[in-house]
Amino acid sequence: MVSSAVARPIQLVSRVMQWTSAVIVMGITSYFINKGPRGQHLIFTEVISTLSVVFFLPAFVSPFMPTALGKFVLLIDVVFSYLWLTSFIFAAQDYNESNCYWNSPARESCSKKKANEAFIFLAFIFTFFGMFLEVLGLWAYRRENPTPPVREKTGGAHGGPADAPVAEA
Repeated sequence: MVSSAVARPIQLVSRVMQWTSAVIVMGITSYFINKGPRGQHLIFTEVISTLSVVFFLPAFVSPFMPTALGKFVLLIDVVFSYLWLTSFIFAAQDYNESNCYWNSPARESCSKKKANEAFIFLAFIFTFFGMFLEVLGLWAYRRENPTPPVREKTGGAHGGPADAPVAEA
């Protein structure tokens, strides 16, 4: 079984790769938007990468505070994994149809487009793996730190709460 001491560094490396890929995609896509026509797919990728850079920041802390941030980060991973997959599909359609040089954004080198597509895929795959690593980290933490059983107060001999005064009959 995996302990949280093993899960934390793996989560952290995955989060660094996830965030770095999002920053690189944001930079390349910003370059494309600055240089040429601004298609809907480019704007979508730019919005997703910019939001990812902001929303992935709590993920750096979540391995060390699994109870406070774990579920929030897991929700972010689920949502953004689908958004990154959509962005990758858009990039694959834009950069791999017919002649790459003339497809959106036109007259930009294919190597930059392929690099953008590759980093979009990396952002997706690290977000997807991060989702499972977050669940693994939460599971390891809960296994190592079980919650004590909850005991309910039972009624006293007179039928009321144990700390209530006894009514005289």
